[in-house]
Amino acid sequence: MLPARLMAVVALLALAIHPGLAATNSAQDDAFGQEITLPEKTIIYLQGTGTWDTAYETLVEAFRTVHEYIDKRGLKPDGEAMMIYTGADDTGFDYRAAVPVMGPFDNPPKGDMAVGTSPTGKAYKFVHRGAYDGMENLYEAITNFFDEKNLEPGDLFIERYVTDPRTTSEDELVIEVIFPVRNGAPVEAPKAPEPLPAPPETGSRPQ
Repeated sequence: MLPARLMAVVALLALAIHPGLAATNSAQDDAFGQEITLPEKTIIYLQGTGTWDTAYETLVEAFRTVHEYIDKRGLKPDGEAMMIYTGADDTGFDYRAAVPVMGPFDNPPKGDMAVGTSPTGKAYKFVHRGAYDGMENLYEAITNFFDEKNLEPGDLFIERYVTDPRTTSEDELVIEVIFPVRNGAPVEAPKAPEPLPAPPETGSRPQ
């Protein structure tokens, strides 16, 4: 069975956030419950909290903030944006809106914006195509998948955006829902790495 906290998160996503009829995956070749290994990547992320009734608006605005910082610093993205859910209750959730970037770079951000490493290790991937508020069937199916296979997810889960939610019509979204699983030890949330080295003094640097 899913741990109590994650069961509550999945149930909430399936029933409370997305009360309408769900849009099922339209691509027949989308593998359901594909086992993957998440690689470690350097990420810039915005840490915050949100409420379930405005979850999509929260994530879009968070990604805009992160990308504005990346553009200002002249950094290069290194993969899709991801929403890392690190906690939840019946009213809202804790998140890290993250974008992988190529490093190293100097003067890492501070405060709610930070540099860290992405979650790593064994995980299972599920694909949703369509509007964000049409994901209930997928989350219900994920719950059944973990129950049937007697798998224990970690303490977080990820929505990875194959299409950019800042510029993509909601009904054309492609979202990978990723659940890391335990391998005898808890899956940890992203953490800040050792200080990154400064680049050589070759001219002006992004502010």
